[in-house]
Amino acid sequence: MEHRELGSSGLYISEIAYGNWFTHGEQIDQDAATQCVKQALDLGITTFDTADAYAGTRAEQALGEALKGTRRESVEIFTKAYFPTGDGRNDRGLSRKHLMESINSSLRRLQTDYVDLYQAHRYDYETPLEETMQAFADIVRAGKAHYIGVSEWTTDELRSGAALANELGIQLISNQPQYSMLWRVIEQEIVPLSEELGISQICWSPLAQGVLTGKYAPGAAAPQGSRFRADNGGLKNDHRFLSEDILTRVQQLKPLAEETGLSMAAFAVAWVLQNPNVSAAIVGASRPGQLVDNVQAAGVKLDPELLVRIDEILGPVVERDPGKVESFKTRP
Repeated sequence: MEHRELGSSGLYISEIAYGNWFTHGEQIDQDAATQCVKQALDLGITTFDTADAYAGTRAEQALGEALKGTRRESVEIFTKAYFPTGDGRNDRGLSRKHLMESINSSLRRLQTDYVDLYQAHRYDYETPLEETMQAFADIVRAGKAHYIGVSEWTTDELRSGAALANELGIQLISNQPQYSMLWRVIEQEIVPLSEELGISQICWSPLAQGVLTGKYAPGAAAPQGSRFRADNGGLKNDHRFLSEDILTRVQQLKPLAEETGLSMAAFAVAWVLQNPNVSAAIVGASRPGQLVDNVQAAGVKLDPELLVRIDEILGPVVERDPGKVESFKTRP
């Protein structure tokens, strides 16, 4: 496992991070979650990403339990706040009240005194940015978080947030966007600005919600237990990555993956890691064997000619519109 610096900080993280969205507290029980985390540690993964809202706060609790007994200084724990964690009007967003209460609750569930990175899960248009960044600064100075990051912020939001962080003497070092062979909306604007500001990417969904594993074939039944399996056994048709054109083109990537000696999943993760502004690709797992496969992407250097061939295959189905950074104008 290779490690990369996160932004302009001195913090190193494993280039493959383990994330527990959609798994811990929902798909798998605590025993399975613990097995996956232990497997991740055995494979050299040191970076673990979660959020307070995942599985209604159960994901943080499951990760904390799974990491019990692990030397705290040997791992990097990331969590996030913004989405609802309760029914109250203030149980969401990036207000000072919610952030101060959320960090304490997250630390309790994670069974730790601090997180290495505390992230704004989205931009909060209902709270002054100055209020949010001041709360983050106080959390850092209290020793409850070492660094600050964001997720799915636009270029204007990143620039404003970084400027305020600098004024407050804290480090905003990361952005957590969706990024994959099929979803490249950060490349045109977010990545160049991030390089300027000393921010790097921690990317979620490098497999495009599993589509880039090649397990979904056009006209075929969806695998048993898969995310996009409909009640009748076929494919759901309400997702942007499930068009027949996309699925057909993804199948054409299989010979390229075979050339590298990688599975389709590892091939997709390796592609994300070719971007020098990416510090880590986040992978999830409902069973330990999935991690064994995904970590094969660590340290892989893909030939530039191979990258061109990937682009030729995927061509018009790649989403590049920078306006599709995922923002919510009102709080969920």
